Formats: sequence, C-alpha cells, structure tokens
Amino acid sequence: MSALVLGGVPIAGLAAPVSIHDPAMAQEGDTYYLFSTGPGIPFYSSKDLRTWQVRGRIFSDKPGWAQQVVSDFNGHIWAPDISFHDGLYYLYYAVSAGGRITSAIGLTTNKTLNPDALEYRWEDRGIIVQSLPGRDLWNAIDPNLIEDEHGAAWLAFGSFWSGLKLVRLNASRTALAEPQEWHSIARRERSVLLDDRDPGPAELEAPFVFRKNGYFYLFLSWGKCCLGVKSTYRLMIGRSRDVRGPYLDKAGRDLAAGGGTLLLGGTSAWPGLGGNSTYTFNGKDYLVFHAYEAADNGLQKLKIAELTWDADLWPVVDPKALQTYTSVLVP
Repeated sequence: MSALVLGGVPIAGLAAPVSIHDPAMAQEGDTYYLFSTGPGIPFYSSKDLRTWQVRGRIFSDKPGWAQQVVSDFNGHIWAPDISFHDGLYYLYYAVSAGGRITSAIGLTTNKTLNPDALEYRWEDRGIIVQSLPGRDLWNAIDPNLIEDEHGAAWLAFGSFWSGLKLVRLNASRTALAEPQEWHSIARRERSVLLDDRDPGPAELEAPFVFRKNGYFYLFLSWGKCCLGVKSTYRLMIGRSRDVRGPYLDKAGRDLAAGGGTLLLGGTSAWPGLGGNSTYTFNGKDYLVFHAYEAADNGLQKLKIAELTWDADLWPVVDPKALQTYTSVLVP
C-alpha cells in the first residue's frame, strides 16, 4: 500500500518513506542534509540517516536564467550535487528539456546548509556549462564535482548521446578553466547514422566520481530510469589512477569504449535503481541512491547502503540493503 503524503509531509499517524530521485547528501555538524531532483530542489535533514524532515526548497522561484535555456521551464530541477570548499557549499544542478540536448548546469552557493541559521542564503552563480542541439552531442545534466590529487576541481556530467564528460573548472569553481580541458570518461555504442536529436540506445548517465584507495572510482547508471516497475536502471563501476581516465572495469575494459562492471542491479522487488552518490561519513563509506519498489506501484524511494572494499580494492555493496534500509519522513 502506498504511504499517504500531503505536500511532502506524511499524514499524521501514517509513516511515509522519502520518495525522491537522484539523492545527494552532505553533513554539517551533527546533521545530514539530503537534496533531490524536483521543483526548486527539495531538501531534507536528518540526525540518523533514517528519519528525515522536509526543510523546503533551494529555489523558491526558478533560477533567473532557466527560461532562456528551456522556454517552457516549469521549475523542475534535476540531479543536484553538493560539495564544500573554502567556507562555501557548492550546489550544482541541471535545467533541461527532458529527452533533448537543450540543457544547462548551474551553480548556487551558501555558507551553511542549515535553513535556521542567520547566514543561510543561496546565491545563484548562473550557468557553468550548456548543451545546444545541433552543436553538441552530449547533454549537460547530472553534474558531479570531484577534486583531483592536486586540489583542482573537475565537473563530471552527461546523459545518453555520446556519453559522460569531464571538464576542468577554474580556481573559483564558478566557470570552466581556460584553456578548456575536456575528456570522455564513459560511453556506450551509438550508430553514427542516428539523428543527432535522438538520445539513442546509449543508455548511461549520472556519473559520480569518488576518490579512495589511490583510485578515482566512477559510479554511473546504465538503463532507463523513471519508469517505475519498468525501469531498467542499474549501477555500474570503473576506476582510474588519474581523474581524467581512462576508467577501466574489472576486466580491464575502458568505460569510454563500452566497458563497465555491475555493482548493483535490480531485483523482482526493486526492478530498477541508480542515480547514486557516494560519501564518507564518520569513517564509513556510503552509497546513496534511489530504487523503485514493485510492491508500491514502482514508487521511487531513498536507499542508503554501506560500502566496503574487497581485497582488490573494488567497492562492494550488500544487495540486502534494498530491503533492510527504510527511510521515514516526519513532520
């Protein structure tokens, strides 16, 4: 039975799960903050990673530049990514005309994530990178910021078409570095004869690069999301000693040449899962993602699983986490 929710808050007496796509998370003090795809970027807070409270939206109105990118923009913002640098939280996000290369990644910053703090105020920094139909064969959505071993910032992003990209940012992390430096880090097969406007069969998106063990691990989603019980989303993995790649799977195949090792796939109870982010909190590594529950008509739900590492330093996640982790939304 589906949980009853009104305005993002569960009706009194009835527990509801956190129902979101593309979760991103950060810890400030003793509080965890969770951000997701949705109108204005909904966000939540928790003290224990299980019980979550709705805290509002990052944007009370749409970003000032969004209508210039997507003429019929309705306020729905995609796949936020949150990071902290030099006293500021950096939240990258995407505006897109779904299924087209009409997209852009923007940035907003804040001194704190606590909406009750006096200094809480998001300052939008505008567009970081934009994709245009007829010019580009890549899509500017699903951003993720990663620092290399020298502290330089890179932005990974992409969906379908020619795959996932990595571009270097300037020192302020508010624009592309000049001269520009771009890399393709993952792609799947796509016919050169296919119309450039067609996303095609190269079903991959949502890159997240996690630095650990002397490697950069590239987590990504293969398949189709957002189809409930018909979703084919699953999590794949590759790694590299260099943030620029090449990222190789367990068999040594380059992810930019179609490679990828399955990390976590769907089950009959949870037919699709993906849109992940990865973090270290209090000495433990966590995989944060969404999954579609068959028993709840394919409703998307928050999942958090502890990551461990095998003898060859590859990530391992227990599939039982799909059943054992349950979030609770509270007023």
